[in-house]
Amino acid sequence: MAQTASGDSQTRDSFTSRTAFIIACIGSAVGLSGIWLFPYRVSQLGGAAFLIPYLFFVVLLGLTGVVGEMSFGRAMGCGPMGAFGKALELRSVPQATRIGKVIGIVPVLAALGIAIGYTVVLGWFLKYLFAAATGTLLAQPDMGAYFGQITGDFGSIGWHAAALIITLAVMVLGISRGIERLNKIMMPLFFVLFCVLLVRVAMLPGAIDGYAYLFMPRWEALANPQTWVLALGQAFFGLSLAGGGTLVYGSYLKKDVNVVSSARNVVVFSTLAAVLSAMVVVPAVFAFGADTQAGPPLLFIVLPQVFEEMPFGGLFCFVFFLAVACAAITSLVNLYEPPIEALQQQARLPRWAAVTIVAAVSMGVGAFIENGDAVSAWMDAVSIYAIPLGALIAAVMFFWVCPKGFASKQAQMGREKPVGAWFEFMGRYLFVPLTAIVIILGIVLGGIG
Repeated sequence: MAQTASGDSQTRDSFTSRTAFIIACIGSAVGLSGIWLFPYRVSQLGGAAFLIPYLFFVVLLGLTGVVGEMSFGRAMGCGPMGAFGKALELRSVPQATRIGKVIGIVPVLAALGIAIGYTVVLGWFLKYLFAAATGTLLAQPDMGAYFGQITGDFGSIGWHAAALIITLAVMVLGISRGIERLNKIMMPLFFVLFCVLLVRVAMLPGAIDGYAYLFMPRWEALANPQTWVLALGQAFFGLSLAGGGTLVYGSYLKKDVNVVSSARNVVVFSTLAAVLSAMVVVPAVFAFGADTQAGPPLLFIVLPQVFEEMPFGGLFCFVFFLAVACAAITSLVNLYEPPIEALQQQARLPRWAAVTIVAAVSMGVGAFIENGDAVSAWMDAVSIYAIPLGALIAAVMFFWVCPKGFASKQAQMGREKPVGAWFEFMGRYLFVPLTAIVIILGIVLGGIG
């Protein structure tokens, strides 16, 4: 099987280096959840105290789930629909290939579903970015009404289409020429732009109160189960665990790459991006007495009003939305890759044809959920049910269905220091149950990510 997987991977496009792969995975993990949800949660749920359960879950999930999905994809040399079938073949399951394809459709459709919603939201960001560049955004007399117009039924078809065209135009070029180059530009740009914003916000009168509110530990929050539940959700979704995108990226990975080290870098930089976002957003809204509410209102209504009050606010508003657009696009290419890869491998379509089909489906569905309430409900449904279910199936396949020792052997590949028995043990008895818990909590609480 290892020889078959290796042979398959030779005909596939691949990342040109370990650094390129890490940057692409960081790009997939640095998304909207870290920008509009993490600042709210860390400030409302204990400040620095929230970081304790958050960092605990990030490290645990990173060293098991992220390493597992990367290793699984590389071992099988294909996305979930092919990888699940190969895992079942290792157990000599009858009709393994067919069963694998059926089960593998879950993470593929989950990735497509969340990508459709993200594309709508990226269209909003592009509209705001253009309006910030032309100076019309901060001239709006009522920011809430302006946002409401964009998020009405068919309210941003043009920008929605532009978001889809930009994203999928990159993906037509493939892994090394498209996704890799995109991330090499946009991820460094994201961090540079947010560092610029961090310096500017730090100079605002009253920003110190925001830092105090953000990082002053309120230890009583650790006794609240909600703190731990939402920290788990933030870590799980923030690392882009879904049994799809990271697994597919792993299938484009060369055999000599250390996936444990790669996963560690993804954990560090995705956490850094979330904390950096919080250090920009929370002090800024505090400086002007605004509300640190979560979700779209924070980014699309509250923050533009904050920039409006700030010296050179138009410039920094443009910088902010450019940085957020970079994060959204790099996450989006990761989400679209599983369905595109599935069409290429399972239907034997050329990449341009697979991209065209995915584009048509995305636009056809997305146009009817442009309403803010509709896209929110759509993304909630996908993230509560499909995303963690895909992650759970992939984890069960890799840690339980594949023979004992297989997971450790694949994670060891490209690494000099032994992985140790802890990896497979934690994968089986910690990551798999935690993923099941994410599904249950999401259903009971109406979402935790």
